Amino acid sequence: MRRKYIAVSVLVLAVLACSLPSQAATPTSALPTETQTATFTFTPEATFTSSATLTPTVAFTPTITFTPTISATPTFAFPTVTVNKQAHCRYGPSVAFLHAADLYPGDTGSVNGRFEYSGWLYIKFDKLKYYCWVAPSVVDVVGDVSTLYYTEPDLQSVGYSNYPPPQNISSVRNGDEVTINWDQVNMTADHDRGYLIIAFVCQDGYLLWWTDSYPDQYTTSYTVRDEAGCPAPSEGVLYTVNKHGFSKPAQIPWPAP
Repeated sequence: MRRKYIAVSVLVLAVLACSLPSQAATPTSALPTETQTATFTFTPEATFTSSATLTPTVAFTPTITFTPTISATPTFAFPTVTVNKQAHCRYGPSVAFLHAADLYPGDTGSVNGRFEYSGWLYIKFDKLKYYCWVAPSVVDVVGDVSTLYYTEPDLQSVGYSNYPPPQNISSVRNGDEVTINWDQVNMTADHDRGYLIIAFVCQDGYLLWWTDSYPDQYTTSYTVRDEAGCPAPSEGVLYTVNKHGFSKPAQIPWPAP
């Protein structure tokens, strides 16, 4: 009986021991708990996710500005001339104009213009300080005169004239002829160089540039052939001429065909 009692008691104690909390079973004299040195464990932060999507900066491509290469502009080469026979240089583009200078073989110059209706050349001769007009037949030309501009004679720039233009100009038609009349302009014998007519007249269906002159003041009438059939009407002007230059022009009242 005693052994049985002891066995039961042992069994009861064992059951109670299993039921008690573990702290109660830990003696107070237990060894101190080892204080562990904290090992730094890197806890990675949350991976940074940019809220803005990185857009690469667009590199600016400069606009290429065309810089032209400056080329030297060639200087225009005016045609040159050499006189091939003794001749006259005049203040207008026909033999009717006042004499400006004497020319001799070998005289040289440069051509600066040409006249539309006669082909005469406007030249600055090396020996002269002014320009004058020459027939192309009396000079040898080096260069292309067709590249030159047409030039109009400026008779008012030639020199001073203290004589008036002719007065009381009249004209009358007789078929295909027009006769022009005017009053004499009194000039001294030294100054007297007569008169100059510049006109456009109709001949053979063409409107022709026409000039004529008289050597003195005493001839005061002129007759010219002028027909019908041109696209524009005929017309003309009259000048008094003295050795210093030309008067202002006087209009000729031209009769229609």
